[in-house]
Amino acid sequence: MPITIHPTAIVDDGAQIGEGSRVWHWVHICGGAKIGRDCSFGQNVFVGNRVLIGNNCKIQNNVSVYDNVTLEDDVFCGPSMVFTNVYNPRSAVSRKNEYRDTLVKRGATIGANATIVCGSTVGEYAFVAAGAVINRNVKPYALMAGVPAQQIGWMSQQGERLDLPLTGQGTATCAATGLHYLLQNDQITVLEKSTCK
Repeated sequence: MPITIHPTAIVDDGAQIGEGSRVWHWVHICGGAKIGRDCSFGQNVFVGNRVLIGNNCKIQNNVSVYDNVTLEDDVFCGPSMVFTNVYNPRSAVSRKNEYRDTLVKRGATIGANATIVCGSTVGEYAFVAAGAVINRNVKPYALMAGVPAQQIGWMSQQGERLDLPLTGQGTATCAATGLHYLLQNDQITVLEKSTCK
């Protein structure tokens, strides 16, 4: 499938964009960016030079993906959510050599107006609620909310809340897919191969 680039978008020379990706109004993608296939970039998105974006990522309107951010496959970034890359910025102090890496792992969702403070890793299929502020690593499948964000539950790969305790152990079934999940030692394990797409 061809890449769709709106006439108002700016894609700098050297940017790598996979087939089937869609770049909408007033997007700016810098020349060093590496982007997979079937991604979507909503209105007014910015993608920096030192950015890696996997396949099938959805970046909604007004999101800036700054240098040192990596998004694995199937990541969803909600409208106006924020990434940072400097922990203690000052206008009068150059800290471009102090950028901290941010990693968002496969299948994770970041809700509208959430903030991911640099240096954090968001685990596979984690779900960051709208407006939450992430300032530490997030476990796979964790449901995070608040400022600063705290874990309030667990989510399935399909994005359905799982009926599991925060700690301890238990099993739950995704209502949408029938996929079974095991909580043990504060980690989620999928008990059957996923059927969700």
